[in-house]
Amino acid sequence: MNCVITPDNTRLHVKDWGTGKPVILIHGWPLSADSWDEQAMAIAQAGYRAIAYDRRGFGRSSQPWSGYDYDTLADDLAAVIEQTGAQDATLVGFSMGGGEVARYMSRHAGASVEKAVLISSVLPFRLKTDDNPAGTGQEVFDLMAQAINDDRAAFFSGFFRDFFGIGILSSPVSNEVLEWARGLAMQAGLPAVLGCLKAFSTTDFRGDLVAFKVPTLIIHGADDKTVPIAASARPTASGITGCRFIEYEGAPHGLFATDKLRLSQDLLSFIRQGIR
Repeated sequence: MNCVITPDNTRLHVKDWGTGKPVILIHGWPLSADSWDEQAMAIAQAGYRAIAYDRRGFGRSSQPWSGYDYDTLADDLAAVIEQTGAQDATLVGFSMGGGEVARYMSRHAGASVEKAVLISSVLPFRLKTDDNPAGTGQEVFDLMAQAINDDRAAFFSGFFRDFFGIGILSSPVSNEVLEWARGLAMQAGLPAVLGCLKAFSTTDFRGDLVAFKVPTLIIHGADDKTVPIAASARPTASGITGCRFIEYEGAPHGLFATDKLRLSQDLLSFIRQGIR
């Protein structure tokens, strides 16, 4: 199966590799399922089924005008699970994709999910408010939206430097990886880019954390400048009972590229737990 049709007739492009217990990989903003290739290969080669799909509006999926809120995105995930027949699945959400995992767990009661993984996730709440003082101010997201409207390609060039931890003394990925990531981002439709920016910056997932009633792994880079760990993974880990939390010391946001071997190993170790 290379596509899933959602309840509102949006076509989602699906990559389905390997056989065995399913692992569903949900990509971050503003990328596509291709960002998961290294991990999907490792999962499939280890005897599992790796399912990665392009979020609506991104990659090779349809680009509808609307539907970029997390309730709809969680319903899209539900369609992927149902139409691929993925039972007892492990859900893996990177960055924005962590929100889909959380909203699916609460909105769909975690149906067919055996385990959950949150990597560099936007949970629990990105926006700075009176009761969330560690969040990021609305003005920062407004400036991002304006920069995207002004010159998307230029914005993404700068964005991915922080995303992958490129600095004066550090370059954990090549210039070619930066260009590849920007190319993936430029495949997305503008309504999707802006709609999902609004969704991940304003959606409060604090109430969704109690819905994680399956074994859950949280992985986050301690030097993540895109989604700072102090306002994301650490409070999320405190809010999910019994979760396992791994901090990658000195690591940035884009762990699927900067720490790909370690990430694949940690994912497989967690997936294998309790399976004979």
